[in-house]
Amino acid sequence: MPYRRTPKVQARMDTQRAAILKAAVDLLSEQGYAGCSMAAVAARAGVATGSVYKHFPGKTELVVELFRYVVTHEVDAVSQAADQPGDLVARVVSVVETFTSRALKSPRLAYALLVEPVDVAVEAERLVFRRAFRDIAAARIAEAVAAGVLPPQNPEITAAALIGALGEILVGPLTAGEPDVDTMPALISFTLRALGGTDAHS
Repeated sequence: MPYRRTPKVQARMDTQRAAILKAAVDLLSEQGYAGCSMAAVAARAGVATGSVYKHFPGKTELVVELFRYVVTHEVDAVSQAADQPGDLVARVVSVVETFTSRALKSPRLAYALLVEPVDVAVEAERLVFRRAFRDIAAARIAEAVAAGVLPPQNPEITAAALIGALGEILVGPLTAGEPDVDTMPALISFTLRALGGTDAHS
C-alpha cells in the first residue's frame, strides 16, 4: 500500500516549499538566476540542500516554478489595474503604467523576468508570461475600439507590439539601476500614439 502523507506532514511540506520559493524570490531579486543555485536557495531558506531537492528535482525545475510564482503575482497586479473603473483608453494606459512601475521598483527582478539569458524551459515560460500581458491589454483595446474611442485595429497585434516595445524600452532603465524621470511619461505618450489616441488622455 503506497505511503500517504498525513495532513500534518503535508502541511509541513507545504510550509517548507513556500519558504524555499520565498528564498528563491529574494535571491532572484538580488542576484538574478545565477544566484539561484540549489545550495544558495537552501541556505537562504534555512534548510538542508537535500530538502530543496525533495521539492524540485533540479535547478531548472526550481527556476521554472519560481518564474511562474513571481509572474502570477505580476499578471494579477496588471489585471486588477486594467479592471479599475474609468475611461476605456485610460484602462489600456493603466496596463502600461502598472507593468512599468512595478518593473522599475524591482529592477533586478524585472530584468530577470524580461531579458536575462535563461535556458529553454524558462524561455518557454517567458513567452507564456508575455502572452498573458498581451491578452490583458488586447481585451481593453478591443473594448475601446468597439466603443469608438480608438480607431479600428487588431487588438492582439497592437497589444503584442506594445508589450514587446515595453520590454525593449525598459532594458536601459533596468540595467542602469535607476530609472530616468522621463521614462514613464514617455512610455505613456508612446502608448497613446501607438493606439491611435492622443496625449490628452495622459
